[in-house]
Amino acid sequence: MNLAELGIGALILLSGFLSMAAGIGILRFPDVLTRLHAATKPQVLGLAVVLLAITLRVPTWGVLSTVILIMTFQLLTQPMTAHMLGRAAYRSDHVRRDLLIEDDLGRDIEEHDREQDAAR
Repeated sequence: MNLAELGIGALILLSGFLSMAAGIGILRFPDVLTRLHAATKPQVLGLAVVLLAITLRVPTWGVLSTVILIMTFQLLTQPMTAHMLGRAAYRSDHVRRDLLIEDDLGRDIEEHDREQDAAR
C-alpha cells in the first residue's frame, strides 16, 4: 500500500465521518432550522471529500468531468432546497421562534400582510 492509497482511504473515512455527523445532527438537533443546517453543511462537504478521493484514485477526464457536474448540481440545489424547506417550516409554525435571534421573515410577512390589507 502506497502513500496515495492511504491518503485516499483517509479522505473516504473523513467523508464517512462528515456524513455520519450530518445524520446524527438530523436526529439530535431540536428544531427544523438546526436540522437543516446539519443536513446541508457536513453532507455537502462529505460529498466533496469523497469525490476528491474518487478523482485521486481514477484521474481521468471522464471522472473529473462527472465529479464537477455532480458537485455543481449539489452546490446549486442543496442550499435552495434547505431554504425552501426552512420557509415552509416557518410558515407552517414548525420553527421555534423564541430561539431566533432576528426574525426577518416574520417581519417581511407582517409587512406584506399590512400592504395587502391597505390595498383592499
